[in-house]
Amino acid sequence: MTKLSKAELDALVEEATVDAYDEDEQLAGFHVMIADNLALPFQTTVLGAEVTVKEIDLFCGSGIVAICARGSHRQAIGILDLPLPTPRPEGSEWIDAYRHWES
Repeated sequence: MTKLSKAELDALVEEATVDAYDEDEQLAGFHVMIADNLALPFQTTVLGAEVTVKEIDLFCGSGIVAICARGSHRQAIGILDLPLPTPRPEGSEWIDAYRHWES
């Protein structure tokens, strides 16, 4: 996947936040766009262990998180802290847009 330009990231941010009145609603907009567009499940490696990203959620106080599974264990990891595999899953540009918005 090619790195998106600032203008492309700005356009995604605008799309995610178009009807949002405050920061909480903007965050909810990003949650919807990531959850709707990120191809799940996918495999990645967290702290040397292979995990499966099963779903995307929005936790109060934690923001957007990826729910990762390994066997019967589940762990929520902040979406911006999640190492993405190569090749990146389809829809991961929404994570880039969220990171751009956060910065």
